[in-house]
Amino acid sequence: MSPTARMFGLAAATAVAALAWASTAGAAVTVIGGGKAKECSLAAFNGQKGPYFENICTEALESELMNPRDRAGTYVNRGILKLRRREYASAQTDFNRAIEENPAFGEAYVNRGAASVGQKRFAEGLADINKAIELGVDEPEKAYFNRALAFEGLDDMKAAYLDYQKALELKPGWEMPLKELSRFTVEQR
Repeated sequence: MSPTARMFGLAAATAVAALAWASTAGAAVTVIGGGKAKECSLAAFNGQKGPYFENICTEALESELMNPRDRAGTYVNRGILKLRRREYASAQTDFNRAIEENPAFGEAYVNRGAASVGQKRFAEGLADINKAIELGVDEPEKAYFNRALAFEGLDDMKAAYLDYQKALELKPGWEMPLKELSRFTVEQR
């Protein structure tokens, strides 16, 4: 494997998984260099979701030498592709594998939390998203957005509102929290 194929960096992409009342946002891991792992990360970063791209990720995991952090990132990317297709349980399996490879990988927790929210397992999702925020993620606005969805699913509207606001504060003009915030009416008491 060439030195450039071993260089890895992080970036995030939005994975949209439509729920009955909202969408989750996920963070993908971008691989800089060559090979199937890079193709997988580009697919995740660029919003792909098809099985063709998932197979590229699988080939990378089966054939490329990677350290635990890089392997975890490839599992996250494959999980993102599944998350976009609303294959929540299968995506969650990939996020679990990423956490096994790298237990301190915030992106794996935020995405596993998003998969739980997609399955309407809000308390479970909330725990993972809180862990992701604690560990740190490259795009914390997505963690706060997903946490808002979890709070809303748990009928904690005040916490949901505050987290949608935090997501918007971290990324001004982001359409997803703007859309969710437009449903709220704030009353002074």
